[in-house]
Amino acid sequence: MNGRRRYRPRPGRSVVAIPLDLDMPGFTYRKWGAEQYGKAGDWLVADEGDVRTVDADVFAATYRRTGPGRYRKVTPVWAERAEQAGSVGTKEGRTHVRPGDYVVSNDPAGTDAYAMSAEEFESRYEPDEPEY
Repeated sequence: MNGRRRYRPRPGRSVVAIPLDLDMPGFTYRKWGAEQYGKAGDWLVADEGDVRTVDADVFAATYRRTGPGRYRKVTPVWAERAEQAGSVGTKEGRTHVRPGDYVVSNDPAGTDAYAMSAEEFESRYEPDEPEY
């Protein structure tokens, strides 16, 4: 890894999301090269073709409603480019990382991490601090 930096969501981007307010035991699905787990209370998020679950507490802390069924991520993230392949544990399971992908977290300490391709990351986020 080559240094974590702060990024902000690009303006005007929103997602479609619905809460999984169902009496259910949860479910598993395959994504990011591994098995993921969605549970009651999570949110089902559709982000320009990328469908995933998001933990209820994470969603409440990072997204704000912009209209019926539409939400926008409003909090910054901290991210760094991966130099080698590996994986990162998430609240839903594991995400496999390839060289050049971004490892992203919702806090500066690097917890609540996930990963995404450079193309996905750069379409969703922009630097939030000056480069030195």
